[in-house]
Amino acid sequence: MPGQGPFDLPKHVANAITPLSRRLVVNRRGSTVWDVVTADGRKAVKLGYPTQKHRWTALAPAREVSVLRQLIPEDVHCGEWEHGTWSAQPWREGESLFDLWKLHRHPTKPAPPDLEVAHSCAVALTGLHGRGWVHGDVQPNHFVVGPAGTNLIDLALAHGGNVPDSYDFPYRGCLVHYEAPEISRGILEHGTAVPTEQADVYALGASWFISATGWRHVDYPDAASRLDQRQAIVSKPHRPINVPGPLGGIIEQMMSRNPADRPGADDVCRELRTAR
Repeated sequence: MPGQGPFDLPKHVANAITPLSRRLVVNRRGSTVWDVVTADGRKAVKLGYPTQKHRWTALAPAREVSVLRQLIPEDVHCGEWEHGTWSAQPWREGESLFDLWKLHRHPTKPAPPDLEVAHSCAVALTGLHGRGWVHGDVQPNHFVVGPAGTNLIDLALAHGGNVPDSYDFPYRGCLVHYEAPEISRGILEHGTAVPTEQADVYALGASWFISATGWRHVDYPDAASRLDQRQAIVSKPHRPINVPGPLGGIIEQMMSRNPADRPGADDVCRELRTAR
């Protein structure tokens, strides 16, 4: 088992992308991410490595590239390194949804959220679903809101097309703070689950809720184990949706416990267009 990083770019990776400069973005949960400027433009370079609890994180960068090659026109690259796989993809400029709403976030009296931003997030998710894919890891930090629009990033857990067996792995849920009850139940009962459009919609509602209020969608202690977090999601109702304005009612629909009662992402777009 390797250390927990952050890991510098291996020599053969640096030779492949020829960085002019680099900035460490994040190192957690089996992934070191660099913001790299090259002669061909700015790139996000990811190094995946196994953690004590999860070995699939080592394969995630290469799996994401196999997804991106089916979705975006830009060149993306991947390969292997000492502890797992690596990838290089276009950098998406902007702020995350969570950071963008931080100035107006309040646990009991949140300000009315920006419906234009909310709509842009729903449009990004609708676009993915419209191409036959589900994201599987919708969360506020994966919506990057920038001058060129909103991008939905981090597609390593996406399902909907062909992924090479050598880089594929079972879906074992996402960041629990945004997990739909049926996904948590599947993980608890079987160890794996099937990501769906309905679960993505629930996660988008939970992402808007936490970005507006700072609260997770279900109440559980900060130090709770993943098992206890998922059990709370399965057995407890979500927190009251106190987000003001039309978005609050839309979130309530999106976070229905019954997946069949949730609107589709395209329905959410239509409601937001009417509300703006």
